Amino acid sequence: MRSILASYSHRADEYAERLGSMTSVHPSDLQLVTAWADEVRGPLLDAGCGPGHWSGYLARRGVHVRGIDLVPAFVEHARTAHPQVMFDVADVDALPLPANSFAGVLAWYSLIHHRPGDIRRALDQFARVLRPGGGLLLGFFTGPALEEFDHAVATAYRWPPEVLSDELRAAGFEVIETHTRTSARPQPRPHGAILAQLSHSRANLIS
Repeated sequence: MRSILASYSHRADEYAERLGSMTSVHPSDLQLVTAWADEVRGPLLDAGCGPGHWSGYLARRGVHVRGIDLVPAFVEHARTAHPQVMFDVADVDALPLPANSFAGVLAWYSLIHHRPGDIRRALDQFARVLRPGGGLLLGFFTGPALEEFDHAVATAYRWPPEVLSDELRAAGFEVIETHTRTSARPQPRPHGAILAQLSHSRANLIS
């Protein structure tokens, strides 16, 4: 993760300028995240919030949201752009947050650089901080096979939805819906999203 942190820190200003506002969000993503967040009944964690645009948008809609990111420059930008939201520097693999403290976790492209053998660390952390029955919305790059590719910042991974769904189930989540989106052009890359819910049996084991 150190190399990923260094890469994003080096390009934080460029990333925030190009992708750090809601104008860069695909309309389908906006609709999906908005509808999901509107159903969350309690505080929401924007895990891997980047420059904080999703947190700011949700806060303006009345959602009690908190953002965390590994990159200090992103957190600094988010605090300046969205002063009404609490942002902290934190690692999704080791969240410094109490168990059962959130009703929802938004992980929008925040796990794309996790190697397949390591992704359970973050999923287990999401399960720990969620309340029983809490929701998770995960955005990711998708493809027909689990494979790495050269992302502009650092190596990233494409996940078939069924393979990532298996990882979520192993972490104690029930998969509710899966969504995919493709384009006739090379950009944007094929996109996937999974809505999941923390099972009550998993929550009881954690607590």
